[in-house]
Amino acid sequence: MSTPTDVRDSGRNPGPEPVGKPVGKPVGKVAGKLAHGIQRVTSAALGPYQSAVIRIGFAATYLLFLLREFPHRHEMYGPDGPWQWGMAEQLIGNNGAFTVLMWSDGTVWFESVYALALVSAALLMVGWRSRTMSVLFMVGVLSLQNRSIFMGDGGDNVIHLMAIYLVLTRCAQVWSLDARRAGRNAARAADGLGPVRDVAGPVLWTVLGSVLLVATFMGGLGGTWWLPTLLWVLWVGNGAWWAANRFAPDGEPRTLLDVLANLAHNTTLVVIMAEVCLIYATAGWYKIQGSRWQDGTALYYPLKLDYFTPWPGLSDLLASSGVMVMVLTYGTVLVQVAFPFTLFNRRVKNVLLVAMIGEHAGIALLLGLPFFSMAMIAADAVFLPTVFLVWLGGRATLTRERFFSRRVRKGSATADRGRAEEDEGEVPQHSGGAGHTLVG
Repeated sequence: MSTPTDVRDSGRNPGPEPVGKPVGKPVGKVAGKLAHGIQRVTSAALGPYQSAVIRIGFAATYLLFLLREFPHRHEMYGPDGPWQWGMAEQLIGNNGAFTVLMWSDGTVWFESVYALALVSAALLMVGWRSRTMSVLFMVGVLSLQNRSIFMGDGGDNVIHLMAIYLVLTRCAQVWSLDARRAGRNAARAADGLGPVRDVAGPVLWTVLGSVLLVATFMGGLGGTWWLPTLLWVLWVGNGAWWAANRFAPDGEPRTLLDVLANLAHNTTLVVIMAEVCLIYATAGWYKIQGSRWQDGTALYYPLKLDYFTPWPGLSDLLASSGVMVMVLTYGTVLVQVAFPFTLFNRRVKNVLLVAMIGEHAGIALLLGLPFFSMAMIAADAVFLPTVFLVWLGGRATLTRERFFSRRVRKGSATADRGRAEEDEGEVPQHSGGAGHTLVG
C-alpha cells in the first residue's frame, strides 16, 4: 500500500525527505514577504501624488475659508465674538486644548495669528518650505478652531485632523516649489556643483525654535503631552536632517533619517485612509438607523430649509421629484456603507470614489456647504489612482507650458515689430481708442 509520499516520489525515488523541509519553505516565503514589505515601507514615501493632492486640497480649502470670513474674523474667533475671552479661558483650562490666541487678548496679536494662518496656508499650498509650513498651518488651524469650538462643522473637524496628519507626511515630493528646488540641486550635483546655499531654512529653524522654547517654559502649549512632544521632535528632526544633508549627504545618519521619515509618512497615509473609511462607515450606519433615511425621504427636508438652499429654484425642482429624492437618499447610504468594503477591488472602488466626489459636489451646490465638500473631496483624494493623477499633472503642465509659451511668442513678436518700426521710422501715433496693436 503506497503512502502519499510514495505516490509523489514514484519514478524518481530520491530517498527520504528532510524533516524540516516542508516547514522551511512556507517560513522562508513568509520571511521573504515580510522583508519585502518592510523594505517597501521604509525605502520610499508611498503615494507622493496622493499626499500632494491632500496638501494642496486642505491648504486651499482653509485659505479660501479664511479669506471668505475675513470681514467677520473678529466675531468668529476674535475679541468681538460671542464666545468671549473669559469663557474660552475657562473651557481651555478644562479640556487642555492648544491655541496661541490665548497667549494674549490684544487685537494686534489676534490679527498676527490670523495673518499667520493665511500665509502658512498659501505657502503650504504651493509647497514652499513644506515641513515648516505644515507645522505653522497646524498651529493656525488649531489656534482658531480651539478658540471658538462652537463655530465649526464636520468639515472643520476633518481639517483639524488632517492638519495634524500633514506634519508627519512627505507631502511635497511632487507639485511643489520644494520639489523644484530639489530638482535644481540634483541637476547641479550632476554637473559637479554644490547645492544652492540655503538661508531661509536655518533662519526659520532658529526663529521657530526660540518661540517654541519660550512657549514651553511659559506653559503655552496646552495641557496635553503629545503636542509639545510632537513639536520638539519635529524641530530636532529638521535640525538633524539639515546637518546630515550638509555634512554627510551619503552617510548612514542621512539614510536612517530617510527611513524614519518614510516610515512616518507611510504610517500616516494608512491612518488617513482609515480615517476616511471610518467617516463614511459611521455616517452610513447612523443614517440606516434613521426613519427618514429608511423611507427614502431624508434628502427632501434640507432642500426645504432656507439656510441650506442657496439656489431655491434648483432645490425646489429636485425636491418636487419623489423618485429622484428616493434614489439620492438610498444612493447616499449605499455608497457610504459600501465604500470601505470596495477597497479590495480597484475598479469598484474607483466607481464609488467618483460617486462620492459627485455627491460632495452636489452638497456644495445644493446645500451651500462648499468648504465641507472641498475638505471631504481632498480627503477622498488619498484613494485616487496614481495613473490618473500623473495624467492630470501632465495635462496641467502641458497647459501651463502652452500658455506661457504663447505669451512669450506674443511678447517676442511685439518686440520685434516695435524694433522694426523704430528702425524704419514708422512708429504709429495712436489717438483715443482708434489704434490697435499688431502681434503677428
